[in-house]
Amino acid sequence: MARTAGKMEKVWDNEEVSLGIYISVPFCRTKCSYCNFASDVFSKAVFEKYVCRVCGDIAGAPQTAAQMGGKFEREVDSIYLGGGTPTVLSSAQLRRMFDAVRTQFAVKAGAEITGECAPGTLTAEMLDTLLLCGVNRVSLGVQSFVDEEAASVGRLHKRATTLDDIARLRAAGITNINIDLIAGLPHQTAESWKKSLQETIATGAPHVSVYMLEVDEDSRLGRELIAGGTRYHAHFVPDEEAIVEFYLAACEALGAAGVAQYEISNFARAGFESRHNLKYWTRQPYLGFGVDAHSMLASLSPELEAVRFSTSDALEKYVADAPLQRTTISRTTAMEETFFLGLRLNRGVDLREVGDLFGSNTLEALRANMEDLVEQGLLQRSADRIFLTSRGRLLSNEVFQSFLQPVELRPGV
Repeated sequence: MARTAGKMEKVWDNEEVSLGIYISVPFCRTKCSYCNFASDVFSKAVFEKYVCRVCGDIAGAPQTAAQMGGKFEREVDSIYLGGGTPTVLSSAQLRRMFDAVRTQFAVKAGAEITGECAPGTLTAEMLDTLLLCGVNRVSLGVQSFVDEEAASVGRLHKRATTLDDIARLRAAGITNINIDLIAGLPHQTAESWKKSLQETIATGAPHVSVYMLEVDEDSRLGRELIAGGTRYHAHFVPDEEAIVEFYLAACEALGAAGVAQYEISNFARAGFESRHNLKYWTRQPYLGFGVDAHSMLASLSPELEAVRFSTSDALEKYVADAPLQRTTISRTTAMEETFFLGLRLNRGVDLREVGDLFGSNTLEALRANMEDLVEQGLLQRSADRIFLTSRGRLLSNEVFQSFLQPVELRPGV
């Protein structure tokens, strides 16, 4: 079936689809041993130069979009200030970045505006600043409510600190709160993990993110685990089987408490799903500013579906105006992304929509592949929708890999 002209344009141009903005702040009080992000501890002397660069990039966003071949959108319905620990910046620096966004973009009334905070950094002045900047959602990097576990990876806060921060956020009117937890921290046991889950549920936070500890060479703890060493409490990290059990226990406990899973790592009460993160998983346009920030915009070229571009992941290079890295998204790549991003969500992928966007021949080419995944118990199909099973979420990377380049899509097909 030939794809009718304008199918993808309808997706991108729908008036309900606004831009999301991400601002990266790569500064921390301490570098956690498990962290594999482009963040670190830097002198405050660097902060001002960085904020100036970010504000300049925001002001030049229309020109950057044009240079990258992407369609510039002014209307914004989500802003995410992430890190690192953004709250290590001064109040004046944070206000300047938010002012830059509001000068360049039209931020919709009711936009979701999230600020990441490390427990213990939310001073009275910083809380007032976040409110002044319009922040209405806060994500707390708790990781564990067990003090020994948090301390073992370099977290500076204690359980009581987190509970106090939550109480003060609510008193200030910010009730949309996310709690980050990590399954697999050193010294973690089934019993201590249960305590963290119970504490999380007891806070009444409407959103929870649960991540299984990543073991790779991009973190100190990961490198030590790979080497079989004992630094950073690596010999107290639970084994892979235990970590999987912790994750499954979280799915069960949070679900029973009404905090339903809606994405592999994310759980929310009804109406509190992260609007910003949903943009990534549903391939909506977004712009990123700062170190290691990524963007995706609709392509101005009819030969392409979209363009992605990103900044350097090194602070020195970013501040020195290193060139952006650009990647074009063909129809084939867009189709692949539709599957492996869409399948992250519990609601899965609507095959009718895929057929409308990319042609029924795409589904035919994938039919045997999907049937095989269903037989393996990794996918489930209900009418015209496919989604990961519980087992499929644990083996999601294998499932996603199976959707990479199964068929080459030609223009007009």
